[in-house]
Amino acid sequence: MIKKGIYLVFLLICCFQNYSQSNSDSLHLNFNLKFNKLPLELNKNYVSDTKDTLSISTFKCYVSNIQIQYSDNSRFIQNDSQHLLDFDSSNSFQIPICKKSDKLISKITFNIGIDSLTNTAGAMAGDLDPIKGMYWAWQSGYINMKIEGKSTRCKTRKNEFQFHIGGYLSPFYAMRKVEINGNDNSNFNSNDNFNSNNKINIAIELNDFFSKIQLSQTNSVMIPGKIALELANDSVKMFHLE
Repeated sequence: MIKKGIYLVFLLICCFQNYSQSNSDSLHLNFNLKFNKLPLELNKNYVSDTKDTLSISTFKCYVSNIQIQYSDNSRFIQNDSQHLLDFDSSNSFQIPICKKSDKLISKITFNIGIDSLTNTAGAMAGDLDPIKGMYWAWQSGYINMKIEGKSTRCKTRKNEFQFHIGGYLSPFYAMRKVEINGNDNSNFNSNDNFNSNNKINIAIELNDFFSKIQLSQTNSVMIPGKIALELANDSVKMFHLE
């Protein structure tokens, strides 16, 4: 019995060491929600560039097809992967990508949302599970980004605003591609977090999303359409290398 116990402890130690080694060798994208360059706090009042006072209660966003391009023009592509960033789950904002390389990173790209093929494939497990609250119906597909909150400018029930941005059918295809380029080939690799713990920090600046929105006029987008496309275009500007 004692021998079995010792063997079990030995296995647990080995598993932990293997996990730690794997984790320490992995490159991570670390997304940080911000408002006016400060860490976002749920239900705290902020003032947007359009002078709207608002608070955020929900933020969810799909990040997919992450690619790392190196200075030698080689690249890593994380195919068939969809990650749901959810402010109610802090761990979701740190995404392991690949084994860290000594090569210099020149560009990072990823999609905001879910592509049309995945929308029609019927793959509804993991982060794509409808229980996550990011699926409309088969006609409309997945919600790419969901931002909800309150503002006294909204003449709605409980002064709430709701932005559910998505759509996978033409002419309302709302998935968007983000490209983050370094100013030079060493930009990403000189990032302090990259050198210390293999993290590349990417800010999601919500003030950039609200900078063109007058909440008294636009405060509810719940279906694919023209306004959703405009907001999808604006959402690309939210992502910045820190």
